[in-house]
Amino acid sequence: MLADTAPITPAMTSPKRGETTRLLAAWRDGDDAAGERLLPLVYAELHEIASRCMRDERGAATLQPTALVHEAYLRLVGSDVTWEGRRHFFAVAARTMRRVLVDHARARLRDKRGAGAVCITLQDRPQPDAGDPLDVIAIDAALERLAALDQRKARAIELHYFAGLDYDEIAATLGVSAATVHRDLRFARRWMYDQLRKE
Repeated sequence: MLADTAPITPAMTSPKRGETTRLLAAWRDGDDAAGERLLPLVYAELHEIASRCMRDERGAATLQPTALVHEAYLRLVGSDVTWEGRRHFFAVAARTMRRVLVDHARARLRDKRGAGAVCITLQDRPQPDAGDPLDVIAIDAALERLAALDQRKARAIELHYFAGLDYDEIAATLGVSAATVHRDLRFARRWMYDQLRKE
């Protein structure tokens, strides 16, 4: 099992954080040019999130991380979200990428009548069947069931695994302590693993 916190990429600790927050605020206030200037600042980090979302993907005819970033960014630009800051932007971006992957997997399943679902593995799950790919539709369904049970735990696991936020960042986003995040993730990992074993 990997360490409990995902490493923060260099882009996530960049001094450009303040500029990203400023551009998000301007974009929120209706400055379309700010949205265009934002992409170069956040592209590397979005690409890292896309790679994390697609890690250990199986199958030949699947999305590439670059295509996932572009599709997600188009959806973000077209969304009616009131950006609360940089952390909020990346959390929404991770959720949007997950939605893109699910939509892509469902389209492929429709086209192939069940063959070749987009598959990824949960990095921190217990390892009895390590390497056994899990399809993104099953992960999405399990996350939806977890959200129905406990919305905060589902958000914590989404922010950790898909957005790559560490415990302190998740705590700040959710308005709880890092210790609560640790407990939530420990429960959510076990719950997700049990759910996905039933698939």
